[in-house]
Amino acid sequence: MHEISAPALLQLPTSGNLTDLIATRAVNEPARILFNRASGAGWEAVSATQFESEVRAIAKGLISAGVQPGDRVAIMSRTSFTWSLLDFSIWFAGAAVVPIYETSSAEQVDWILNDSGAVALFVESSEHLALANSVKPATLKNLWCIDSGDVAIVKNLGASVSDAAVAAARATLQLDSLATLIYTSGTTGKPKGCELTHANFFAEVQNVTEATADLFFRPDASTLLFIPLAHVFGRMIGVGSAYSGLTLAHCSDAVKDLPRDLASFKPRFLLTVPRVFEKVYNGAEARAEAGGKGDIFRKAAAVAVEYSEGISTGKISLGVKVKHAIFDKLVYSKIRAGLGGNVTHAISGGAPLGARLGHFYRGIGVTVLEGYGLTETTAGATLNTTRDIRVGSVGRPIPGTAIRIAEDGEVLIKGPIVFRGYWKNPEATKETFTEDGWFKSGDLGRLDDDGFLYIVGRKKEIIVTAAGKNVAPAVLEDRLRAHPLVSQCVVVGDAKPFIGALITIDQDALAVWASAQGKSGATLETLRTDPALVLAVQGAVDEANKAVSKAEAIRKFSILPVDLTIESGHLTPKMSIKRSVVVQDFAAEIEAIYSGE
Repeated sequence: MHEISAPALLQLPTSGNLTDLIATRAVNEPARILFNRASGAGWEAVSATQFESEVRAIAKGLISAGVQPGDRVAIMSRTSFTWSLLDFSIWFAGAAVVPIYETSSAEQVDWILNDSGAVALFVESSEHLALANSVKPATLKNLWCIDSGDVAIVKNLGASVSDAAVAAARATLQLDSLATLIYTSGTTGKPKGCELTHANFFAEVQNVTEATADLFFRPDASTLLFIPLAHVFGRMIGVGSAYSGLTLAHCSDAVKDLPRDLASFKPRFLLTVPRVFEKVYNGAEARAEAGGKGDIFRKAAAVAVEYSEGISTGKISLGVKVKHAIFDKLVYSKIRAGLGGNVTHAISGGAPLGARLGHFYRGIGVTVLEGYGLTETTAGATLNTTRDIRVGSVGRPIPGTAIRIAEDGEVLIKGPIVFRGYWKNPEATKETFTEDGWFKSGDLGRLDDDGFLYIVGRKKEIIVTAAGKNVAPAVLEDRLRAHPLVSQCVVVGDAKPFIGALITIDQDALAVWASAQGKSGATLETLRTDPALVLAVQGAVDEANKAVSKAEAIRKFSILPVDLTIESGHLTPKMSIKRSVVVQDFAAEIEAIYSGE
């Protein structure tokens, strides 16, 4: 099969915008609990009318501060209730939202603010404030700090602004109006602003939530959002929650607070990235090993996989059922308790999960519905559903979307979820669409006979970590190659927990360095593990890391015993790296970087 499409479950609205989701809900269901706001060690319920009132107050402040319909307003903050509040407030003021990762470097913030022409910026902390002030462009008229209480100040600014003014600002937004500019890494390293409209989000959330209605529309539907709202998947969750009316809570610090928040909030389902499932599995295995029960855990994991595979084939032996029941009490129930105790399903996207983990989680009673999409497709373009799942695949096209496999294996996508183009970059926009209007994903895939999509590789050089973070390797590689000791560098980390690098040493520079160190005549083979050389290369890595966020930074590297050359088959005649060849030839070195993680 080379092409498949799915009819839309609902027709797109013919008018309106995303602000209607909140405004209409506040009128029709004013008491409905849309959010649980973190309050001390617990949660404070926020009704539809309360949320709409706060959103309206902030929107008035933005209007008073000079924000005009069509302007761009940026947010640089961790995931929080305030982020969601600002998201809708900016739309209520008729403007578009520009998310910035809270870990972004000064160079990245400078580029995004200048390229987007943002007129205002909300930052979370004093550190963010200092960073923003260091690059503050002329277009940025207002800079507010959340931790300093500036959201309340913005509300006060709008005290004299009328409801009619907000209504007028809202009315300027049409379905084809820009809703957000989400900057995604390009192969040159300069992030490109993806223009997503109000219609894009309606098409995405309507069809995803309706396709998984048994999750989003159940009476007690709730989820805990802990992935970045700067990521398109996080934004889809935020808008999808408003559309479906489920109760949404936020966890700002997943590393420190996620176990506590899962235990206290007890979500019914999760939407997250594969790295979370990997960490839960690895953590459970490590705890079992430390307690002398490693063999029990491994046997339990094998039974869970076998049980899930039996679900797929419709054949589960009595022996497997018995062992599964025993391990459910000993192992599986404890893992489910760690997820809050109520989670039976999760939607995973942003990076590959893998069939083994997919079967493991379904086997323990948490079915992970894997999907696939990009920023340019407003998050999910394909998705497994509770009624239509094939573990190991990324599902069928979501309703209203078509998938085609090009002759070279590239996944092509068409539908109302596809973005309208890159901000102020018509050349890049033209390059990313085929002549007949299909979006070129840059990923390689195949469709099985039933229309399930399997992603088999990446055509683009963009790296996507296990956490779903897009990383442009050229940003780091170019800076590293500028160091005298470095000959070549290949950044790695696709579907891995962090970014690593393979580095080769310039032989001439090494000879000079070795002489200065009193080690003349020493070979690369003996020096590549020398602490002094490793420290020198670490300095080059540290300098390169200044250009990127923490999530994109090189955490570990390996100095290779040979250089990458045209003769070795690792460089093209134009001296470009043959990335796939390098990854294949140095697979052992790459694996060593991630061993123990």
